[in-house]
Amino acid sequence: MLHPSYSDLMKVVNSEVEPGEEKIVNSRYSIVMATAKRARQIIGGHEPLVRIKPGEKPLSIAVEELRQGKLKILGEEEAQEE
Repeated sequence: MLHPSYSDLMKVVNSEVEPGEEKIVNSRYSIVMATAKRARQIIGGHEPLVRIKPGEKPLSIAVEELRQGKLKILGEEEAQEE
């Protein structure tokens, strides 16, 4: 089982969304895609944004970065602007 859970990660990602606004993440798929992309960046040489343990896998690092709010998943409009 993934710790933290998908719902916990979705709460972290959507924590800055004002009531009445559309949530940034509505599905587990978005969480999976974001952490997989970040894990590939870490494998490619990007520095982790959190403290890591020896032997920790890139996907675990990416999940922890998301849980700590170090990563930001962009909504569709924000992604198109960049």
